[in-house]
Amino acid sequence: MQLIFLGTGTSQGIPMIGCQCAVCRSRDPHDRRMRASAAVRLAGGQTLLIDTSPELRVCALAAGLERVDAVLYTHSHADHVMGLDDLRSYNQRQDAILPCFGDARTVAMLRRAFGYAEVPPGGQRPPDRPGVTFHEITGPFELFGQTIMPVPLLHASTGSLGYRIGRLAYCTDCSGIPDSSFELLSGLDTLVLGMLRRRPHPAHMSLDQALAAADRIGARRTFFIHMSHDMPHEATNRQLPPNRQLAYDGQVVEIADADG
Repeated sequence: MQLIFLGTGTSQGIPMIGCQCAVCRSRDPHDRRMRASAAVRLAGGQTLLIDTSPELRVCALAAGLERVDAVLYTHSHADHVMGLDDLRSYNQRQDAILPCFGDARTVAMLRRAFGYAEVPPGGQRPPDRPGVTFHEITGPFELFGQTIMPVPLLHASTGSLGYRIGRLAYCTDCSGIPDSSFELLSGLDTLVLGMLRRRPHPAHMSLDQALAAADRIGARRTFFIHMSHDMPHEATNRQLPPNRQLAYDGQVVEIADADG
């Protein structure tokens, strides 16, 4: 299995509009962060997209992402859903309707914003718009022969979902992890964890909180995402242990299987 980081930045992206800080003016390409999303290539060849950020088209072109077979939504905030219309290219390339999965709140919001894209059972996708089906999830489900495990997280007033796929867990926007969810994250090869900045934030983990959570989970390696412009890539990674690092846009990670 393979993980591709399409975007690793916070809701405003990096550089931020009008900001003249050192990170926003940095020439290091690792400091340029699109809004957070990722793709997971399964062993069978299918590709799962996690969230549709506003820069989906740009990120997919940069990563050479030529196929998407389903979408997993973490929550309904704009920086994680507003690129849905770009799925139309995959509908056309694959001549397929794409299933999209999320919790009840997220599916309700997607239907309000993108109702024009939902194809009813037995219906045909119009050629001039995306074609998707929305599926509310309440627990583990099977997709392309792979068990997808939703992981409830604390985030703002709504919460969010992480996803465990084999020995990979992707947990973006969160301010904390319930004890019951820690139990779902044991035995990981790779953990992806949201971490905004060093200072505390009411809806996101700080660096210290994320490091503590990563230590408790004990994955072989942890990649942090959803960083603000307070977190310079190179300088921050020099201060972190080798198995706890900031991810960057376009990074590709191979996930070890149970025997890896």
